[in-house]
Amino acid sequence: MSKFTNVDVVKEANIYFDGKVTSRTVEFSNGEKKTLGIMQVGEYTFGTGDAEIMEILQGEFSVKLPGSDAFVDMSAPCEFNVPANSSFDIKVKTITDYCCSYIK
Repeated sequence: MSKFTNVDVVKEANIYFDGKVTSRTVEFSNGEKKTLGIMQVGEYTFGTGDAEIMEILQGEFSVKLPGSDAFVDMSAPCEFNVPANSSFDIKVKTITDYCCSYIK
């Protein structure tokens, strides 16, 4: 899906890592939430509450998912899943555009 329709967008940005990662929350009428964001070049660790599907729309990075000891190189378009109540490490090599879906 390249476009969302009939949604609400939260105006206030989610800002992380001194502004190097930002996103906006998109709310759907069925209660589903997604965030659309940009990650600048850098290394980050993200914690999860809900399970997540990270869809990468543009960019190159390496990711280390829960249960793994190694980083895996990836580039857009791609996606990866992150379990609830865990964390993942990411090394962003180029500006990366993403859509994160939260799974309840």
